[in-house]
Amino acid sequence: MRRILDRYIFKEIATAWLGVTVVLLMILLTNQFARVLGDVAKGKLPKDAAFDIIGLSAVQYLTVLIPISLFLSIIMALGRLYRDSEMPAMMACRTGPAGIYRPLLWLLIPLTLVVAWLSIDIGPRVLTAVDRIGAEARREADLGSIEPGRFTEFRTSDAVVYGERLTPDGVLENVFLQRTVEHGGVEVVVAERGEQVASEDPDVRLLVLYNGRRYEGVPGTTQFRVVEFAEHGIPYQLPSLRTPEPKPRARPVSDLLVSSDLEEIAELQWRISVPLSTLLLGLLAVPLSRARPREGRYGRLAIGMLVFIVYLNMMSAAKAWVEQGTVSPTLGIWWVHGCMLLLLLGIVALQNGWHKRVFG
Repeated sequence: MRRILDRYIFKEIATAWLGVTVVLLMILLTNQFARVLGDVAKGKLPKDAAFDIIGLSAVQYLTVLIPISLFLSIIMALGRLYRDSEMPAMMACRTGPAGIYRPLLWLLIPLTLVVAWLSIDIGPRVLTAVDRIGAEARREADLGSIEPGRFTEFRTSDAVVYGERLTPDGVLENVFLQRTVEHGGVEVVVAERGEQVASEDPDVRLLVLYNGRRYEGVPGTTQFRVVEFAEHGIPYQLPSLRTPEPKPRARPVSDLLVSSDLEEIAELQWRISVPLSTLLLGLLAVPLSRARPREGRYGRLAIGMLVFIVYLNMMSAAKAWVEQGTVSPTLGIWWVHGCMLLLLLGIVALQNGWHKRVFG
């Protein structure tokens, strides 16, 4: 009988967790997809890098989604058992708190370990990979990234390029180019066609234009010069691939462990706090899910969301206080988890009458 009930409770929680996680992940990925498409449309990101960034973002989202989805799924699954009077029937068969927590731990412990792996190791790697992909994609952007009939901005060269048509071999026809030059001047070039040519400097490429005219001067004055040309090369700087000093969020955990910087200490504590909060929220969801047979379907979910929001805000505030030096790194974020543990023990004691045994 015990094994049947364990499998039944585990199935209810696991099914609810899977459904909540998929729904929340789809919502976040839809928003991310819209942002990435906006960057592609604005010319900030080439089309080839869009799906790579979305895939890496999905991995990063799971670090946050698993704790909240697990917390809500436990409240939903066990709350339904209470409302349908299934849980009272199980309790009549001598299923106590241990009988509920035992099948829950089959799912809670593996997911906590997965969140720890994502938060401590994979998350920083994903941030570094996203930055790297963006830099490489912008560096490899060439005339093929220019949409015919649309103005494209090259931020590294402070230039705007327009082409009426783009041939399959990468030649841009009926080209218009405008860029800012020294002393507030503007250079405007129109040409019949243009193509990209490599230079001796790997960080510089040439946009070679053919059969055109160049206008150079200062707007609002008569100081303009007009030059006709058969071939004109315009250099433009490629984005650098040099990796800047990583932010604490992207630093490997080995660096954070030996660091004395307050911001990096706070980041290390935050990474450890994410799996710890997953474990505490999972355990806390069991007493919070306890409902009366005719209680509303979403009443406990509202309470659960309130607890989660307060918990998350307290962790964020504690992290900021450690970074600012307001709170000692020794106390750090740990006091927040201590408060949640006391809340968990208090609710469990009240629901099971343990306080009556202690205080008589």
